[in-house]
Amino acid sequence: MALFVQAFGDKPVQEITGRVAGQFRDLLFSLPSSYAKSKQDMDLNAEVERAQEFDLPTLSGKSVKNHFMRLSALWNQLIRREIAEKNPWSNWDFDLTKRNPRRAWTDDELVALLSSSAWTCSTISQAAFAGITLIAAYSGMRLGEICNLRNEDIQEVDGIPCFLIRPHPEDKWTPKTEAGIRNVPIHNALLDWGILDFRKDGGKFLFSELKTPKTGPRGTDFGRNFSKFKTTIGLPAAITFHSFRHTVSTRLRNQAGDLRELWIDALLGHEASHKSQGATTYLSGIETENLKQTVEAVSYPTLPLRRVL
Repeated sequence: MALFVQAFGDKPVQEITGRVAGQFRDLLFSLPSSYAKSKQDMDLNAEVERAQEFDLPTLSGKSVKNHFMRLSALWNQLIRREIAEKNPWSNWDFDLTKRNPRRAWTDDELVALLSSSAWTCSTISQAAFAGITLIAAYSGMRLGEICNLRNEDIQEVDGIPCFLIRPHPEDKWTPKTEAGIRNVPIHNALLDWGILDFRKDGGKFLFSELKTPKTGPRGTDFGRNFSKFKTTIGLPAAITFHSFRHTVSTRLRNQAGDLRELWIDALLGHEASHKSQGATTYLSGIETENLKQTVEAVSYPTLPLRRVL
């Protein structure tokens, strides 16, 4: 119960519906398995993002089932006392043999996500939602990398517009790994859509409307609302924002062109797949034109790119 209140606040019993229970289930499956062994006052959304960023193992089906059994037992008492009318915590399925899987987005799921007009977050605009999501889909960048993009991080490198992923110690932000420090050419689809229009004169961040929380990383509020939104429109828990990295990686490694593994690793900020001396020494020396060729290989033929700015 304390975990639920930490995540959703102290709601009246009547407001805790099956939809809310489903959101809590998704949240539990997204928490790192080490969460139960850590301090329980940690920011839940920051923990979810940490699990996604580092691809950490998440809570097992057995652990999530145990949480629901305890809440269900409490609700049975509330029903007997006529405080609640029904039990939103009962009759859920839990896979006890494996953890919640993560996978790439399908074309149909991407269309459902970006074609919907149901985005109702009052603190983040539909335009920002679309811009952040499209950057992820066309680059594989992490949520933290996107939300921390500054206007000064958009520069031409060798004549090619790029996002520069680099540390900003003044804000205590740095890429997750050394390999994460990199240049990401901006996909032509993003340029045509108008991603650079988010830059504001005198502004600091590309997505200036996002707020930097007192605790947790910048973009925490977006991540929470993204998770709620995809649940609202019926998308499965198996796909998360981090799934965009799986999507880009999978599509690049399955495309018919002649892309080198080193180029894909460099674009995504992965350590080199091949640990030879040549790979580790020359990974940072890959030409921007080769990275541009790699990012342009990402394609979504069925995805409608409707401007919302």
